[in-house]
Amino acid sequence: MKATRQLIQDVVLLEPKLFGDERGFFLESYKRDTFLAATGIAPDFVQDNHSSSGKDVLRGLHLQTEPQAQGKLVRVIRGAIWDVAVDVRPESPTFKQWVGVELSAQNHRQLWIPAGLAHGFFTLEAGSEVLYKTTAPYTPECERTVAWDDPDIAVAWPLQGRSPVLSAKDQAGLSLQEFLAATP
Repeated sequence: MKATRQLIQDVVLLEPKLFGDERGFFLESYKRDTFLAATGIAPDFVQDNHSSSGKDVLRGLHLQTEPQAQGKLVRVIRGAIWDVAVDVRPESPTFKQWVGVELSAQNHRQLWIPAGLAHGFFTLEAGSEVLYKTTAPYTPECERTVAWDDPDIAVAWPLQGRSPVLSAKDQAGLSLQEFLAATP
């Protein structure tokens, strides 16, 4: 597994070894020892999630706060997404910075997003299916949504003039300043 640390050092892009022939392919999407060797991280995954979205759907920017902050290992098994991690930790040297990468069923890449960072994605293809492992269970009272279009963060989403399809929750996301003021 190839591991590439991103601009936000805690975020790691993972590219598994793919073994393929005329029958198809095989890859290990997760193996604790390999993940530890590639990243230096040994997360304890407690939940797997699976979402399916139409084209131009934008989900995020989501995170959970303590005591249920979640690290996420994200991959796509159908379609393609622009996956984004945003550093919303005020004490971090990369505070307000973001990382965006394309994850697809074709490239088999995965993105490790540690606890404390906001996460979101924009679907590039209809029927995109995203799987992600988390290090804490979904806990509604700890869930927060930061506005996907907050100007203090200024994520360069690949919208190409299109309007994203948003849930009511994502339309009502907090500005970064509102999120920080509401988070102890």
